Amino acid sequence: MISLETGLYALAQLFLLPVLVLIVVALAYAFAALGGFAIEALQRARRTYRSPLLARARDPAATSDDLELLIMRRLEWLRIVARSAPMLGLVATMIPMGPALLALSNNDAKALGGNLVVAFAAVILSLVAAALAFLILTIRRRWLLEDLREVERTRGLAS
Repeated sequence: MISLETGLYALAQLFLLPVLVLIVVALAYAFAALGGFAIEALQRARRTYRSPLLARARDPAATSDDLELLIMRRLEWLRIVARSAPMLGLVATMIPMGPALLALSNNDAKALGGNLVVAFAAVILSLVAAALAFLILTIRRRWLLEDLREVERTRGLAS
């Protein structure tokens, strides 16, 4: 039984670095998306924004399904980051907790502190990434649905 537990522990430790990398990637994506979102919001406020949805709708071969797929594509990565970043944060929190608890039992404050720093930093950064992605996802979804409604009204008037 001890070899099974040791094997599971070693396997879990292998996931720490990839999970931390994914959290950094998610955070970088969230901030890049925030920049794009801010530019889009400014352009929409100035009425200079050119919606890719409206541009695609000008193609007579574009169907409603094509426009809905475009919306899904635009929101896909935001949705993935908003939903997966908290899970990644939990994984990155739990993996160092094993060594932290062992360090606590051995009165090794330095190792305990090092593991807790990784755990808490990972969960904080992943929650920031998820919160930013969710904020952008929510507002951008509304914008895209407003654009879709405008397309449908325009097509209804043209028919």
